[in-house]
Amino acid sequence: MTLLRVAPSCDRAAVAMWKTIMGSSRTAELAQLVLLDVLGNWPEHSTCTSDGDKTGVFALAATLVMWKILQVPCIPHIMKVYFPCLFVHLLFQVFFSTLDMPEEVDTFWNGCQEEHGLATSPNSFAVHTLKSLLCLLCCEDVVVAMERKGAWDTLLCADTHHYAVGLLAREIRQCSIHFCCGIAFHLLSLLSKEMPYWDLPALAFLVEVLECLDLRECSDSVLEIMSKNLRSEDGERRHLALQGLMVLGKNPLMAEKMWSLTESLVELLQENDSDVIRMTILLLRYLFLDNGTPIPSSLALQLAEALLPLFDRDDSQVQLSSMMVFQEMLELLSEDGKHALKSPVHHSLLPLYFHCHEENQIVVECSRETLLCAAKFLKRRDIKKLVKEEKLWKFSKCLLAEDTSRAAEQLRRTKAGLALEEMANDISLAIESLAIETLCIVSPNGPKSIGSSCCISLEPGRHAL
Repeated sequence: MTLLRVAPSCDRAAVAMWKTIMGSSRTAELAQLVLLDVLGNWPEHSTCTSDGDKTGVFALAATLVMWKILQVPCIPHIMKVYFPCLFVHLLFQVFFSTLDMPEEVDTFWNGCQEEHGLATSPNSFAVHTLKSLLCLLCCEDVVVAMERKGAWDTLLCADTHHYAVGLLAREIRQCSIHFCCGIAFHLLSLLSKEMPYWDLPALAFLVEVLECLDLRECSDSVLEIMSKNLRSEDGERRHLALQGLMVLGKNPLMAEKMWSLTESLVELLQENDSDVIRMTILLLRYLFLDNGTPIPSSLALQLAEALLPLFDRDDSQVQLSSMMVFQEMLELLSEDGKHALKSPVHHSLLPLYFHCHEENQIVVECSRETLLCAAKFLKRRDIKKLVKEEKLWKFSKCLLAEDTSRAAEQLRRTKAGLALEEMANDISLAIESLAIETLCIVSPNGPKSIGSSCCISLEPGRHAL
């Protein structure tokens, strides 16, 4: 620490001393730990030495020392031992030196530039040191790949830093799984604490290397970190947490542990972000449906009620995925749990019927398949027959065969009920007719917009009068 204070710009005498310290087996590890301690703090770190000196030491001074040590012909073995920690702390320096620096750090760096003839900014210098570390550990392919993709420049921008960190993780994963695991375990220990500013990049790296980890050693801490970020108000963190959970969900060891996240995942289905919804639906499918075992009725009811509103989303991918998962859930439901789902399945009939008349043919086909599945579940042979024979224009009256009030309640519970008034004046005669007929049959007063108009059962091509 005294050496860092008296020679922070690492002049020739200091370089000679550092080489001696790092080249000795008695002192190398202790010195490395001190340097890592300083590197992990921005912009400065203060530790009282034996003479009582508490003067702060700039983290950039430790970065400069590491850069000089990495230039020696034979890299000290201790740097390989502490590579994961050193790698992460150098990434710290890249990020924090990208932000606004205090005036005293600027002054310090100007002195370093004069001493060593450097023409780079502090964050570029940290990247240069990081590249040197990777090359000396036989990871030149990582450096070249990042250069080719322009990712080093992306790393230098605070707004895009976490994207570049994720890309760097993928490249290192291809180069050395051993290095990846070491870095990931170090990040796990850091993410378990509060990491202001840098937790997003750390999460981005961790998500990319999850599949390399032996989850028997860290399953609880990984799940805790993903769960915390799943509840974050920050959209990027939720995205990354979902990506990580999708990787974990494929692991039988983790899938059952992740059932505790059901409530948080169901809440995400109410988001406005279509990507988040699609990822959440896929994750729920991994957890509860892909293993083919019956799911508890309470969980099935919770999922069914969350999926139903998604049938009416504007995003066709959300519509399709929610309908497909709804189908699979009905097929896998245990006999004991079927009674609990009768009500939501009844409520699915009307919206599915309307979506059978969408312009998107893929949505139409999926709606019909889901409608058939729901009819089978409810043992409604009449509805199954209409769908199979493509006589959906008779659906409205068929739906009323059991209970008019139930059909009216279904209408009120769906977005279709709100949309029918507009659809009653639709430019398409087929859609207009369906809307008018359904409103007239279900509502005793008929649609408000058409006053006392009368409706009749329609066949294709005919119009309501």
